[in-house]
Amino acid sequence: MSHAPPQGILNALAERQAAQALRRLVPLDLGAGVDLCSNDYLGLARVLGERDALQQVVLRQLPQNGVLGATGSRLVSGSSKAHCDLEHFIAQQHDCEAALLFGSGYEANLGLLGAIGSRSDTIIYDKLLHASMRDGVRLSLARSFSFKHNDLGDLRDKLMNARGERFVAVESLYSMDGDYAPLGELCAVCEEFGAFLIVDEAHATGVFGEQGQGLVQQAGLQERVFARVHTFGKALGFRGAVVVGSKTLREYLINFARTFVYSTAPDLLSLALVRRAYEVSAGMSRERSMLAALIEQVRALRGDFPNLEFIDSTSPIQGVIISGNDRVLAVEERLWAEGFFARAIRSPTVPLGRERIRLCIHAFNSLDEVRAALSLISAVLTVISARAVMTEAQYGG
Repeated sequence: MSHAPPQGILNALAERQAAQALRRLVPLDLGAGVDLCSNDYLGLARVLGERDALQQVVLRQLPQNGVLGATGSRLVSGSSKAHCDLEHFIAQQHDCEAALLFGSGYEANLGLLGAIGSRSDTIIYDKLLHASMRDGVRLSLARSFSFKHNDLGDLRDKLMNARGERFVAVESLYSMDGDYAPLGELCAVCEEFGAFLIVDEAHATGVFGEQGQGLVQQAGLQERVFARVHTFGKALGFRGAVVVGSKTLREYLINFARTFVYSTAPDLLSLALVRRAYEVSAGMSRERSMLAALIEQVRALRGDFPNLEFIDSTSPIQGVIISGNDRVLAVEERLWAEGFFARAIRSPTVPLGRERIRLCIHAFNSLDEVRAALSLISAVLTVISARAVMTEAQYGG
């Protein structure tokens, strides 16, 4: 018999349950409905899942002899020529001196932000920065402050009062509101104060740039950014991540990034799939164009749904604001019942009152699919509102 859990654990779960914010794992077969929730923006995960393509990867890229599985951390037994070759290849793709592989985007952000900065330094981060980077900031010895989202004036004020080396952390494309960081202006402000800019390109990798290299390279800013994080688990359709920058940064992270030092190295099959994902993604200009066109068409639909409040996004991340965890969950449940896989994003992940149905648009979606999902959301909200009015009338407010 297992031990009864501590009361604190029970209380925390009960509080989440009462707030309609308890997270649960639900098995999902994306092929059984309309995918409006995954990060597979180009459909590359579907390509990598094809048996013939996988066999080609195994036969063409894996060594004929040697150990294929993970045997330990990179610093013990897990570093091979294949690891170094892939890092060199990715560094070339992202037009930088060096790259270092991590097991996930979370590990990369945690390791990078946790390693930089001493007690005499300062990290300043966008208020809407992803949880993985904020957790890394907490691990750093440096002092840290947030600045108002995309507010260059507030950033400048924070930099002016910062001490020691200054690091600024942002995302190029924010995952909840689907808006972009003003990268050019951020570079200028950082250069004004001698600060080092760190950019998480998770949701931009594969989607933006001539060959999907991300928003920093699309803007030609790679020489002005200290470090970039590119994850493989979104548009590239696999898992893992890489930090790209200078050779000195790579050497520093090998020595001080705890999530690198103490993590098992990626196995060789994973390396082969990541390289294949980069190769295929580079040639998916048609899919990137299709995705951009569909996003514009989806935005044009807004006028057809006057009762819906949309987030202001020109990226693949779209959304409908539905205040209240109970209401947004009710909409999600109905969408799933009708075969539309879109996720309810609840507080505290987003601010209270700004809960939403997030719609991730993909190159393989159709405008009719998105229109049908929006029509269903609109209809469900109309029913919910009508019921609320009836209840208020019944009980006199």
